[in-house]
Amino acid sequence: MAKIATTKPALIMLYGYPGSGKTYFARQFAEGVQAAHVQGDRIRAELFEQPRYDKEENNVVNQLMMYMTESFLEAGLSVVYDINSMRARQRLELRELARRCHAVPVVVWFQVDLESSFARSIKRDRRRADDKYSPAMDRATFDDLVGHMQNPKPNEDFVVVSGKHTFNTQFSALARRMRELGMLGSGDANSKAVKPGLVNLVPNPASGRVDMTRRNIVIR
Repeated sequence: MAKIATTKPALIMLYGYPGSGKTYFARQFAEGVQAAHVQGDRIRAELFEQPRYDKEENNVVNQLMMYMTESFLEAGLSVVYDINSMRARQRLELRELARRCHAVPVVVWFQVDLESSFARSIKRDRRRADDKYSPAMDRATFDDLVGHMQNPKPNEDFVVVSGKHTFNTQFSALARRMRELGMLGSGDANSKAVKPGLVNLVPNPASGRVDMTRRNIVIR
């Protein structure tokens, strides 16, 4: 089945509680739309054998995600930025990046009740593709993450979806907004373009010192 091509690149940011379905949506979106799935948890897992989730480690992951995102957007490809865009400052930096790359930023806000999100986040199944790289979660960690979240303001361009709805329903809400922004047209679904491949995104830490100057991104 042909992938949908956008008329201009989009930077899709994800916002919602842990366990609200952000990575599931990101993977499904990138399978149906010509877009790169830049997944923070996967990058962290491949860079660090035993992640600490401290400030220094977070900075490395964020810098690599920003570099990858900028590279894809400059090539005219949409990006699903798969890490929780929790803070207003973080979303502002991503919007500025989108502006520099002539892309359109959109936030997808996954809304689901707190207890359902917590129940999902502690029942991850590492055999599933969407849970494979997810961090372990307990109540204290969950509450700490939620406590640092800053909801999008009315002046931010966001789309609200239910974290309990199917992907098709969620995508319909986002597609409606993308059409309003002039990013989707009636002929887009017939695009024959394939999504970009991500090959050797990060070096293997087991092979020795990590050289962050390497740019192992292949666009097909």
